[in-house]
Amino acid sequence: MRRPMPKDVQELERPRQLTLRKPDPTDGAAIWELVRACKPLDENSMYCNLVQAEHFRDTCVVALLDDQIVGWISGHMIPNEDALFVWQVAVGPDARGLGLARKMLTHLVERDECADAQRLNTTITRDNDASWALFRSFARQQGGRLTDDPHYTRHDHFDGRHATEHMVTITLPRHADQARAA
Repeated sequence: MRRPMPKDVQELERPRQLTLRKPDPTDGAAIWELVRACKPLDENSMYCNLVQAEHFRDTCVVALLDDQIVGWISGHMIPNEDALFVWQVAVGPDARGLGLARKMLTHLVERDECADAQRLNTTITRDNDASWALFRSFARQQGGRLTDDPHYTRHDHFDGRHATEHMVTITLPRHADQARAA
């Protein structure tokens, strides 16, 4: 016979389920809302996120905590190069502090579709401390080297309306070693 529990004893919460997967077009609206909630990320159109989720799904990642999208990485293989370009990394407020961004990056570079990537590229403004910390941490985890150079400059590319974006390059040595071994 089961004894009744006192009213002041709370039931244990079940562990939250984290899932990383490729997006699909039905995720587009939720991705768009997530990006909007992650300032200072540039807000693209919802249509852009729909196209990314469909056309570039092999090089994008959504993270779900239970069944809610809480993380997003958009990226693509740079045509005619051995590089994966990461466009945006978004982690919603409910999922911060879990190391989710680095988990998503690792998940992405380990996909078969990214096997030819010998480096990862992204652009970051100088004042985006969170992104610098993420990509430095990722480079250390991968055993890669991180370099950066001004790429899209305030005056040459943004007509003075946006800070210079630095092209960050991270070598992916274990991926290069795997490609040589094959």
